[in-house]
Amino acid sequence: MFTPAAWLALGLAASSKLAAAQQAGSFAQVGNTQVSAMMMFLGNEEKVYILDKTEGNAAQIDGHPAWGAAWDVNTHSAQVMEVLTNTFCASGMHLPNGSYATFGGNSAIGPLGSTGNVNAGAYDSTYGDYDGRKSIRILNPCTSADDMSSAQCQWFDNATALSMQKLRWYSAAEALGDGSIALIGGFVSGGYINRNYPNTDPEYEGGAAEPTYEFFPSKGPATVMNFMITTSGLNSYAHTYLMPSGNMLIQANISTVLWNPDTNVETPLPNMPGGVARVYPASGAVAMLPLTPANNYTPTVIFCGGSDMPDEYWGNYSFPNYNTWTYPASKDCQRLTPEPTDGSSPVYVSDDDMLEGRTMGQFIILPDGTLLVINGGINGTAGYAQATGQTPSYNLMPYGESLASGPVGTPAIYNPNLPAGSRWSNAGLSSTNIARLYHSSALLMPDATVMIAGSNPNIDVNLTTIFPTTYTAEIFYPPYYSASKRPTFSGAPQTLSYGGSSFDLTVPSSAYSGSGNAAAANTTVVLLRGGFTTHAMNMGQRYLQLNNTYTVNSNNSITLHVAQVPPNPNLFTPGPALMFVVINGIPSNGTMVIVGNGQIGTQPTQAATVLPASAQNPSASGSGSGSSTSSNSASGSSHTGAIVGAVIGAIAVIGILGALFGIFVARRRRAASRQHPAAAYAMKATGDGFGSGASRGRATDDRARHSDSSAFVPLQQDNSSTAWNASNTSLHSPYRDTYGREGADYDPYNSDGAVQHSSGQRL
Repeated sequence: MFTPAAWLALGLAASSKLAAAQQAGSFAQVGNTQVSAMMMFLGNEEKVYILDKTEGNAAQIDGHPAWGAAWDVNTHSAQVMEVLTNTFCASGMHLPNGSYATFGGNSAIGPLGSTGNVNAGAYDSTYGDYDGRKSIRILNPCTSADDMSSAQCQWFDNATALSMQKLRWYSAAEALGDGSIALIGGFVSGGYINRNYPNTDPEYEGGAAEPTYEFFPSKGPATVMNFMITTSGLNSYAHTYLMPSGNMLIQANISTVLWNPDTNVETPLPNMPGGVARVYPASGAVAMLPLTPANNYTPTVIFCGGSDMPDEYWGNYSFPNYNTWTYPASKDCQRLTPEPTDGSSPVYVSDDDMLEGRTMGQFIILPDGTLLVINGGINGTAGYAQATGQTPSYNLMPYGESLASGPVGTPAIYNPNLPAGSRWSNAGLSSTNIARLYHSSALLMPDATVMIAGSNPNIDVNLTTIFPTTYTAEIFYPPYYSASKRPTFSGAPQTLSYGGSSFDLTVPSSAYSGSGNAAAANTTVVLLRGGFTTHAMNMGQRYLQLNNTYTVNSNNSITLHVAQVPPNPNLFTPGPALMFVVINGIPSNGTMVIVGNGQIGTQPTQAATVLPASAQNPSASGSGSGSSTSSNSASGSSHTGAIVGAVIGAIAVIGILGALFGIFVARRRRAASRQHPAAAYAMKATGDGFGSGASRGRATDDRARHSDSSAFVPLQQDNSSTAWNASNTSLHSPYRDTYGREGADYDPYNSDGAVQHSSGQRL
């Protein structure tokens, strides 16, 4: 019988062999995520955490469909996790101690998107989910050495103990320099875009919009943000980036501001050129370019793709007025430096167009400082619906509920350091035959590959429609996987400070070939935070190169003298990050570190690190052979297994609460099951202000949306007669997930009142 250590060794060996067998630029299908990956984040070097919306996944936990899972990086397998509230279109962010938090979601739902049948969406007795719109969920990442079924390794999800002040769906989240998180805007409940039409109440939309911001932990009452009013309609998942000054760049609709989180003062910046919307559901690819000593750590944000659809095409909460899948996505790219250091005014600068238009394209920053764009479609927008202003019924929708068409199967790489006109390339990159459209996600892995998962433009699980609910995960191997040798290093600290004394990393002679001086001179040390990925965004994603010098030693090893993080927490907010050593553009494996003191509050800073001069050795050379790509760990085991359970004082006793809360949940579920189910909320089409119903093939009754911001109408049919094949997509062959039903192992309404997890543990 294998010990846990032996199983881990086997997993690492299998992972290494898989990586070695792959070609640079290729995709590999690697496993089943159990739940469709609407959201993902890297918890540590071993685990990726996945969240779906509440829906009818075959995978069960505690007697209901699962919508959470932990993915093992080494074994490429998923273990379902209990999540209590509906995480549909939540936001998320890291915390200073390495934990993660997710914010908001939607009301409880049942089969086919029906509103939860208890207390008007407070709970659903079939899917077993609670209203998640005010929820704050906390997870402390664990490793395979931990008991993954224990309370300290599970989601803390109890809105009666920890919640936001306001209901938020599609809110933005951005970490601040003290580790707290700004939560901005959102819908009150479901919808396509965040407005009625005509838009007579841009502030609250009759109760359907939430124009305020608040903080976690709380810093006072939720307060109206004027920017959420001026961008009404297209302001969901606003793009947010903390600047060195402590101000925040916010971009939504076609507007841009610098916002002061302390004073709520907005400084207008230029509008987006060409009227191209980048936020959901236009969903352009947006990222901050790498922060390096060469650019003096000055942030520049790049915006690519999205849509320039005219305002009237966007419609309202119910659906777009236009058949979006026929409208080409933008290929335009713009750069913006919000806080220029030369005293000039911020201005958008046109950059190279993408190789093709993309909606829902997603930027992943790679350790070599290039940006991968992946996923998305060439036409349309994010979101799903069963009608548009031009197509009155679902059976006439050509792509099922999808509002996009033409999945883009070939990624591309953007190099910000190449001359204008030559920054984009897809040379040598393979294509995938899995459509990655609405509700897809992508994330950088510790071995510098990219994990891609999800895609589900459907109101509930649908395995037979043209763009089905997708559970198959893929790994993409970037071009640097063509190297015959991957660097290794040792000496990574567990924590980094803002300024202070340098630290040393050791690169052995076996980690490089050729001249030691040349290798050392072409080595960088980078921190990379992949962020919380959802909806073609990576909230919190950031790349920062640490300053370093070097000594080439007589034994041919290289000692890297590395500076701490620059003494400004706004550049790289406190929390987890992967540290990579990159030699000649080839990255090592990453090792997880914590930046800052691990606490929410003003971060200690010291003077910027002073480094010794570099010292060369002309006789030194590496002994790296031409062996296959290495996937050895850059340093020891993950350090996040020791993360404390508490995030703030309010949940300092999370371990104790876990057991009590399990009993509490069981009792609530039994009580809910005994109530007479309330009628499901009417998920009806609404007037959109673009002409009378009779002239558009719809009834003429008044169906204008007021405070009713329910999601799209329930699924009526599966459109199974529409086959997805290469003739109507940009991919090469059809794809279907094979996903068998699993038997439930627990009845949550059993008579003895015990909570029993699928592991068999009883609380």
